[in-house]
Amino acid sequence: MLKVDVLLEGYAFQTSVGIVGFCSVILIEGGPKRVLVDTAHVGRRIYIGPALEQRGLTPADIDYVVITHAHWDHIQNWDIFPNASVLMHRNEWLYSQRPHPNDWATPSWTGDSLRQARIVEVEEGYEVIPGCRIIELIGHSPGSIGVEVETEQGLCIITGDALHFASVALTKQNPLVFWDDGLARKSIERVVQRADIIYPGHDQAFRVVNGKIEYVTPFEVTITGLSADRPGLSFEPSPPWVNWVMPGIEEQKARLEELRRQRG
Repeated sequence: MLKVDVLLEGYAFQTSVGIVGFCSVILIEGGPKRVLVDTAHVGRRIYIGPALEQRGLTPADIDYVVITHAHWDHIQNWDIFPNASVLMHRNEWLYSQRPHPNDWATPSWTGDSLRQARIVEVEEGYEVIPGCRIIELIGHSPGSIGVEVETEQGLCIITGDALHFASVALTKQNPLVFWDDGLARKSIERVVQRADIIYPGHDQAFRVVNGKIEYVTPFEVTITGLSADRPGLSFEPSPPWVNWVMPGIEEQKARLEELRRQRG
């Protein structure tokens, strides 16, 4: 049976001066090859190696890197895994070559970076290793995917930002939509219906039990460099998430269709 191991937890907090963007980095072991899902941004780069070392591994021991989607906070460290093929949905791979100017989560350099990777285009049902397969969760982005893993605890789904954090499983509303709001909602519903345990993009693993969230792992984070009595530092309750849909989203779809025609 396969094992899902959270290498680095995802977090969902904001600041008044910018987005933190700590996504989950998840290791799948127990099969013939090792799989890593998402690689985070460069602010977490120096933490990946030590997390692997704690498990007796190095980046060279990772065989496949699955990129759930091409947003900056999920992809920047793909290059530290020298032996890994990088698995992406075809639409996400194509779109990353020419992102829309309003798409602040997919900078123009994204495609240039990924062209250096050994890309394997994947789609619904693609078997990464036995018991581990791709599930399409399109909506947040044009080629968002998740990973279904058969474990002793049941079916686990690693969602990327198709489901950012636990509360989304109840609201069924993706807070950031760069592609299609309706499809994003269907993807959330699909995950909730199928999964025994959900590993979201920016939160701890959880179950939905009788319509309530039940976390599998606790929240734990230490902030250094600041003290609670620092003048100017304040802690505010999180405002309600307001659904944001990218301006120019129809243009984005046209861009992808053009790229698909060019690709053939």
